[in-house]
Amino acid sequence: MTRPLQLAACIALAALPFAALAQESVAAPEATDAGSAENGRMLTYTCQGCHGVANYVNAYPNYRVPKIGGQSQEYLINALTEYKRGTRRHPTMQAQASSFSDQDIADIAAFLSSLNP
Repeated sequence: MTRPLQLAACIALAALPFAALAQESVAAPEATDAGSAENGRMLTYTCQGCHGVANYVNAYPNYRVPKIGGQSQEYLINALTEYKRGTRRHPTMQAQASSFSDQDIADIAAFLSSLNP
């Protein structure tokens, strides 16, 4: 089963500051109690398409996309869970989050929270 928007995110990945992370030969981030940062690293390639591009603005509605690297695990878990449940609304984020398991969300939060903002 494929996740929504993978192609668009993969295309955008080439212009990301996070791209260097995938090429580094340093040790991968360690797992935390809330999730596996290494697994989260693999799952966030779709997130980077919008959240990793400096000064990126969506086509409509016209707004800046927030940076998510360095956010707290609690915030990230809450936000993704709310998008998944539909209690926080944004069509792209709801489509992305609906494909994530609770473990995926914990892993994504573990990785993103380990990054420097």
